[in-house]
Amino acid sequence: MDDQGHIQQDSAEEYQSLPASTQANSRKSKVFALTNQKGGVGKTTTAVNLGACLAEAGEHVLLVDLDPQGNASTGVGIDRSTIKAGTYEILSGLAGAEAILETPIAGLDVLPSTIDLAGAEVELVSAFAREMKLRQGLTSIAPGYDFVLIDSPPSLGLLTVNALAACSEVVVPIQCEYYALEGLGQLMRTLDLVRDGLNPTLRVGGVVLTMFDARTKLAEQVVSEVRAHFGETVFKTVIPRSVRLSEAPGFGKPIIQYDSSSRAATAYRSLAEEVRERWSTGTSSEGEAHE
Repeated sequence: MDDQGHIQQDSAEEYQSLPASTQANSRKSKVFALTNQKGGVGKTTTAVNLGACLAEAGEHVLLVDLDPQGNASTGVGIDRSTIKAGTYEILSGLAGAEAILETPIAGLDVLPSTIDLAGAEVELVSAFAREMKLRQGLTSIAPGYDFVLIDSPPSLGLLTVNALAACSEVVVPIQCEYYALEGLGQLMRTLDLVRDGLNPTLRVGGVVLTMFDARTKLAEQVVSEVRAHFGETVFKTVIPRSVRLSEAPGFGKPIIQYDSSSRAATAYRSLAEEVRERWSTGTSSEGEAHE
């Protein structure tokens, strides 16, 4: 185990068990945790749609569903009743790359959530190195992808701490509504604790403004407030409030498949391009990914 929480190089034997689409190039992946302990901020929606748009742009993407609700899994067309292994088994050390499922979106794979994940936090309490279980589980998996997006639960419990210990950057979705910054102080304190004890290079890599309603002055005020607070960390792209975006998960599709010409689809494609520009990836001409 690496006490500093760094993902180590995978073994040749474990690498061979990865899906064929990920075996072409072993690369240095970017691992993001989408985190906000406040629910209803568009966290899972952003994880699913950003992942799909990155895949559409030619990246190899792994979506890790660490939320017991499993909405990220169903949002990419996975029937949870058919899942044999997922993030619970990764945390428990009972499964590895074989738990990864392909999605209907080319280039996007998912490590799904199973119903057993609901009891994981209780089981982890007495486990040795309990905060590092996801990091250990992703050791042989992450290098097969350009981006790994971890959809963490809306809390600051052990599952979220596992996500923070496993990632290189945190992406924080913030909704353009009242009390947008409420509770973020607690999140920042948690990041400091994880940085001090588990993952010294952890940082906030991006802030995504979601649920923007151009008809209200409040939304504009929130955008200004968040940009003043976080500066250049805030992505230029703002995700609009959209009925089509709300409907898409019910059909098990990201917005680019459900309504490719919608404003929300355009916004998430723009966000994906910002992410690719901010962090160069394995699809560059040199065939390498860079931190």
